[in-house]
Amino acid sequence: MTTTRFHTTSDTPEQERLRRWRLVLGGDADGTGCTLTGRDAAMDGALAALYRGAEAAGSGGRSGTARTAGLGGSAPQVARWLGDIRKYFPTSVVQVMQQDAITRLGLERLLLEPEMLEAVEPDVHLVGTLLSLRHALPQTTRETARAVVGKVVTDLERRLADRTRTVLGGALDRSAKVNRPRHRDIDWGRTIRANLTNYLPEHRTVVPERLVGYARAQRAVKKEVILCVDQSGSMAPSVVHSAVFGAVLASMKSLSTRLVVFDTSVVDLTEQLTDPVDVLFATQLGGGTDINRALAYCQSRITRPADTVVVLISDLYEGGIRDEMLKRVAAMKASGVQFVALLALSDEGAPSYDHAHAAALAALGVPAFACTPDAFPEIMAAAIERRPLPVPEG
Repeated sequence: MTTTRFHTTSDTPEQERLRRWRLVLGGDADGTGCTLTGRDAAMDGALAALYRGAEAAGSGGRSGTARTAGLGGSAPQVARWLGDIRKYFPTSVVQVMQQDAITRLGLERLLLEPEMLEAVEPDVHLVGTLLSLRHALPQTTRETARAVVGKVVTDLERRLADRTRTVLGGALDRSAKVNRPRHRDIDWGRTIRANLTNYLPEHRTVVPERLVGYARAQRAVKKEVILCVDQSGSMAPSVVHSAVFGAVLASMKSLSTRLVVFDTSVVDLTEQLTDPVDVLFATQLGGGTDINRALAYCQSRITRPADTVVVLISDLYEGGIRDEMLKRVAAMKASGVQFVALLALSDEGAPSYDHAHAAALAALGVPAFACTPDAFPEIMAAAIERRPLPVPEG
């Protein structure tokens, strides 16, 4: 079969289609009639090292491209590969390839080397991997690992903090409205709107049967938020986002925020919320799950149920006592607590989760659903204002 080499950016649509198929399919030019050169050959080699390494090693490679026989266990080779993919692919693709390299090729041990950590593109999944390895990190790598985690946390805070404070600040202001305000605390605009049905045309006035105002700031009661986060291994991205949101919420004076993480034991990390990196390094990703025990602890810390929002972030695979867990949720709701159940707090959508437990919570009036970080402020605002939660479709 005659093969075609592409060198320029003026390829026809058909040539571009063949080029893309050739990169997707790998192998040699047979089937597509396309031989890769230059940058395309280098991209093909980077893809082959990750996704076709075993096959390439078994076949002895092939001529005409930059194929390799996989990444193997060599740190220098992996470091070069990490540099290559950052050169040829956008950041979103690099992050996927890095995660695939860790899970498919077992490269966790190479992350214990400082030069490797300096070469990777930091993201939430990498943070999860580092946290799971933190007890194995040698002293020479710990500061580098902390810097990687810190960069991801800083980026998330920059993305999420301002909007969270704006949305929740508005919700807290609205929830502080009172209907028996002192004269100087009356919100006249809302009072007039609330009494428009009492307008007297002949007097051109409104009779304010109901006054609406703001609670005086010094006497305003704080809302309490308890984030109860499952730290089993599958929940790693949710743990990272929860630490960031916990720190943001803790910085708001109108909120009293508590962060509790759990597996088969329960750890209260509230005192460390000033530094979400410290929070993350205090977590213990992996292990079993005892939601009932975690909720029992949270329940014991509630002093003002009507002013409390409990957010359970878990895939609901309960290793504890299922019926007791549901009874605790029902009791908290009956006492006036606003209860929210999130199957995940991440960009990936709903993970594998216990459908029976999700249905049981729904029967108690607690829908269980996955939530993206961008949607979390609106969820919390609705819970604070006791509005129906804006549950994402699907």
